[in-house]
Amino acid sequence: MMMGKTCMATAVRDPDGQIQVEAKRLNVSKGVRRVSKIPFVRGVVNMFVSLVRGTSAHMRSAAVYGEEEEAGRVEKWLAEKCRINLMSIISTVSVMLGVVLAVALFFVLPNLAVSGLEEAFPSLTGSVWEYVIRGVLKLVIFFVYLALILVLKDIRRLYMYHGAEHKTITCYEKGLPLTAENVMKCSRLHARCGTSFLFIVIAINIVVISVVSWALGIGSIKSGVLRFLANIGTEIVLLPLIAGISYEVLRFVAKFDNKFFLIFKAPGFLIQKVFTTREPDEAMAEVAIAAFNKVLAMDADPDMPETEFVTGGILSQKLAETKKKFAENGIDESDAEWIYSIVLDVKRSELKEERVVSPAESKQIAAIAAERLTGRPLWYIIGDVDFCGCRIKVDERVLIPRPETEQLADIAIKTAEEGDKVLDMCTGSGCLAIAIAKGCEKKRVSVTAADVSDAALMLAGESAELNGVAVNFVKSDLFGNIRGRFNLIVCNPPYIRSEEIHTLAREVKDFEPRVALDGGEDGLDFYRRLAKDVHRYVARGGMLILEVGEDQAAEVLCLFEKRDYAMVIKDLEGKDRFLKIAF
Repeated sequence: MMMGKTCMATAVRDPDGQIQVEAKRLNVSKGVRRVSKIPFVRGVVNMFVSLVRGTSAHMRSAAVYGEEEEAGRVEKWLAEKCRINLMSIISTVSVMLGVVLAVALFFVLPNLAVSGLEEAFPSLTGSVWEYVIRGVLKLVIFFVYLALILVLKDIRRLYMYHGAEHKTITCYEKGLPLTAENVMKCSRLHARCGTSFLFIVIAINIVVISVVSWALGIGSIKSGVLRFLANIGTEIVLLPLIAGISYEVLRFVAKFDNKFFLIFKAPGFLIQKVFTTREPDEAMAEVAIAAFNKVLAMDADPDMPETEFVTGGILSQKLAETKKKFAENGIDESDAEWIYSIVLDVKRSELKEERVVSPAESKQIAAIAAERLTGRPLWYIIGDVDFCGCRIKVDERVLIPRPETEQLADIAIKTAEEGDKVLDMCTGSGCLAIAIAKGCEKKRVSVTAADVSDAALMLAGESAELNGVAVNFVKSDLFGNIRGRFNLIVCNPPYIRSEEIHTLAREVKDFEPRVALDGGEDGLDFYRRLAKDVHRYVARGGMLILEVGEDQAAEVLCLFEKRDYAMVIKDLEGKDRFLKIAF
């Protein structure tokens, strides 16, 4: 975790080996900023703020590197019934236990031990040796604690990252380029380390507590219990003063780099060397560099947005967060539901059933959501879309099939008869041709699909193979390369008016192929061309089925004068959407 002037950044290498960085702006109130400039008071403020930020950073990083195992019964129950993340409870309890342990080790235990010695040796009470022994015990407990936690593998790894942090800062202060190679050459010891601060706190604690306790005459209290409570109370009350003095001492000593002040820095360096830092590897250095570079970038650019870790969590909470982001960026919230549905492999209706989203699932969701926020259509990101039960591959080469076109496919499937020859004109993604071929397998129809775009035909061919259907794809500008007559011709041509293209949603106008949208000045260009030539390619008694714009049915119908009869069919929203024209 790195701190800058305006922000803080925490970097973590996740289970997939990728570095995630969470960066937050330091939204400090004016009051806190003023207090932070007052000598001795600023030490207390900085200690409290550092404690909160450090604890938060550790909890967040633990969430990123959470276990990928399936959630247990208790975790599932808490998620479903109480919408509570078990890891959040464990983290909170761990912090509380840590505070209790700190009080027990550094406040209660030394005073309890001294009280026991006073019972055995009454002459110690109120003497200078009482304060000396208490101070020595605190130092011993401090060093024993540091030594014992080194047994834990995770702590040793944490100290390696601590070393990487120091090396990165030193590398920057030396003016060297921030590369893993340069960072690894730098010292892992640093004068402004929090470890040095802790040692100074304990040292000053011994002096201040001894003087104040002597001045208040606490040693003269006859009741051992009251004396014990008075000693602990004094230490707790004086802790802010001790922190303030310690901060000023550390700040003052760190300004100088000579042999005299090295005497004061030496204990902190020794503790760092022996206990709280370890030599990192290059991968750890890369993590530290990522955090440091993020801080530099955000300090330099006030408009740079904050970033967050990708972590697991409760489904309803994470879905609500994604929907909020989408709404803020003008994206339909239903896209968020589709993303969660696809990644979690559940129906959209099942998203109401509470569950735990794992870190791995969250990472997939976040990657898709981030790309969707750029404006790119969801189904281009996913790579395929369901159309009448078929998987149709889609990307920027083709238009994304619309729900109303499924109705066109259904009309065509019901219209086709045994042995018919079917032509899908302007096939694009091939969705109509493939759905018809799939839906008419028992009718033994033959399907030809035509389009002017080689790229579209290539993708449509892949979809046909994916769905196991036989479709004859032909490159043709409408009927240009078409031979023979067909019993059924279906077509969903471009029908958006040219001047209306710029009014379409961003994901349509900026990403979907204009050639599949633009129907000319009045949107009827392709219908005119169809009306001119279709009679030469439709068999006697054959049928042409068209999809049209919601206000175009009457105009398009007038274009087809050579017809036996025509029928207008409404879509599911009650709009005139389809034409069945018989010849």
